[in-house]
Amino acid sequence: MKQVDFANGKIQQNVLQTALPMLAAQVLNLLYNIVDRIYIGRIPGEGTAALGGVGLCFPVIVMILAFTNLFGAGGAPLCSMALGEGNREKAERIMNTSFVLLLVSSVLLTILGLVFAKSVLYAFGASEVTIHYAYPYLRIYLFGTIASMIATGMNPFINAQGFSNVGMMSVFVGAAANIILDPIFMFGFGWGVQGAAFATVLSQFLSLGFVLRFLLGKKAELKLRASCFHTVKVKTVGNIASLGLVSFIMQFTNSLVSVVCNHMLSIFGGDIYISIYTIISSIRQMVETPVLAITDGSSPVLSFNYGAKKYGKLREAVRIVTFWAIFYTLVIWILISFFPGFFISIFSSDRSLLSAAIPLLHLYFFGFIFQSLQYSGQNVFKSLNKKRQAIFFSLFRKVIMVIPMTLILPRIESLGPKGVFLAEPISNLIGGIACFAAMYFTVYGKLEKN
Repeated sequence: MKQVDFANGKIQQNVLQTALPMLAAQVLNLLYNIVDRIYIGRIPGEGTAALGGVGLCFPVIVMILAFTNLFGAGGAPLCSMALGEGNREKAERIMNTSFVLLLVSSVLLTILGLVFAKSVLYAFGASEVTIHYAYPYLRIYLFGTIASMIATGMNPFINAQGFSNVGMMSVFVGAAANIILDPIFMFGFGWGVQGAAFATVLSQFLSLGFVLRFLLGKKAELKLRASCFHTVKVKTVGNIASLGLVSFIMQFTNSLVSVVCNHMLSIFGGDIYISIYTIISSIRQMVETPVLAITDGSSPVLSFNYGAKKYGKLREAVRIVTFWAIFYTLVIWILISFFPGFFISIFSSDRSLLSAAIPLLHLYFFGFIFQSLQYSGQNVFKSLNKKRQAIFFSLFRKVIMVIPMTLILPRIESLGPKGVFLAEPISNLIGGIACFAAMYFTVYGKLEKN
């Protein structure tokens, strides 16, 4: 169990040591829901409708992730900065405060979700057909909210201590269980969509057990304390929430975009287009995971060197991450352009759906390379505690551009449901260039003068 040496190691090595386990962890984490969708899309006779129904649950799941990031992603960079300053006591206090916030908010969200689940799904565009699949799945999934939020939210604190391999294993345990349990519960026991939800919940509790075992054990540099509720300070809560607001808004706006897209597709396209949107957004989630791992995995390196005032190493890390993000998104764009059917067939074998989905997939992913600039710029702002810039560019791309275009473009007669899928590439181009340019001239350029 090797610990990453942020203080003395080479930057490229540090980035790889944190990003590669993060990549493995995020790929495994992705499998929680992706595997569900792969199996659900192949339920005999009802896979397409079931996939659309479960797709309506994802905005709720993403909202839960938004609250997870509010306290997990909000606390981890502050923890890394405190470690960079040599203040171990402060770092541990931040971690324990984040744990309390995750625990309390997960209980509240579970209660609210169970009470309002059906009403929310109808508001998000569910029909009498899709609600039959969406409601049972979401109701069961919500019982795993506590496990999901704590396991996912505390994982960045394991990475912040330099134990990225442990963070990876905590996700592996749950993802492996989900892959094994999904077909058993769905097809072996005949539980269908509900079986997928049961498998996910059990897997999340396994991940939770692994995370708590490490953070309560002897090998952790920073530990969870039984006195964590008594050491919570309002100032620390405010600092965590204010920085976490960046990741919260990013995820919350993702959820809002999904809601608006599903709603407009229910009006201009119907259930089949909601199923197509579920597949295309699943493909995006699948292919963007590595670039998110590259950027998120570099966050402890950026935060540590910023706290230690080692600006040369910080600039080097930014260059390395940006290069790999651009290279990766370019490769993915080329692969999707030439092999669209392969990516769609991962989730559905419905031939009528395939013919309708291919041109929409091309449209949605056009200019995907520019999304790498958004990831890189946003990650620097977040890692260096530049809250206002990170929040602005998240809102700029999603709320100011994507949502209005999603509401307007389908109403153009020649576009219809295509307009929903066209909003994404336009926002990638404008938002990505704007975010990266702002980061370069307001942060990177100024560090170069120090």
